[in-house]
Amino acid sequence: MSNKELTYKDVWDNLSKIDCSDKIEKKMNLSYLSWAWAWGVLQEHYPQAQYLFYQGDDDVPYVKYPDGTAEVRCRVSIDNLTREMTLCVMDNRNNAIQNPNSSQVNNSKMRCLTKCLAMYGLGHYIYAGEDVPKEDKEPVKKDKPITELKNVVEEKSKPVETPTEDVEVDKGYGTEAWAELFVKSFLELAKLSKTKDAMTSYYKNNTKDLATLRDNFPKMKADLDSELKTIVSNLKED
Repeated sequence: MSNKELTYKDVWDNLSKIDCSDKIEKKMNLSYLSWAWAWGVLQEHYPQAQYLFYQGDDDVPYVKYPDGTAEVRCRVSIDNLTREMTLCVMDNRNNAIQNPNSSQVNNSKMRCLTKCLAMYGLGHYIYAGEDVPKEDKEPVKKDKPITELKNVVEEKSKPVETPTEDVEVDKGYGTEAWAELFVKSFLELAKLSKTKDAMTSYYKNNTKDLATLRDNFPKMKADLDSELKTIVSNLKED
């Protein structure tokens, strides 16, 4: 067996070629991929993949904004790789919902999961307004990630990389904007760790991004490490 470490390009090259057109679901002017089918396909290729939804300390599975609207957050990990996505909880007119109920939140979570999978390449062309995946005529560009959903209320959230009708283009990996979003996202998800071993694993899974932060923004990295020490000091041993 090969000991080669899995890369984002490996996964993208594998999943982005899959035709998902007959699994697309339509709602208003938006297109969605069937989450059950999408997760099934991912498991066929990467059965070790795992996903995690944001869960607040009060057991509310979403982030609530001052106006009462909410967003769900999802993270998908494959070995050493991690992608994250946020999604506004919306009604059937695709408007943000105030004080959403459990059904609305659950539906948004599964749609958020499929968008997170699109960040790895599965069905990404759907959110870019395409009907079928394009052939590989040109090398995949790596310098144009996406940052956040337009429906997010003022607050910048977790890094997002999939072009959709409700996202906007990031200024680029390794920029100050990226660094601020990464630090904020990293700390929020770090707080979900229940043990020191879980925190260590989470830290190792983000080694590449942490190194980029350290090299380009050493003060941000130092401040992040300081906050992480505080979080770790309150965690229990496995």
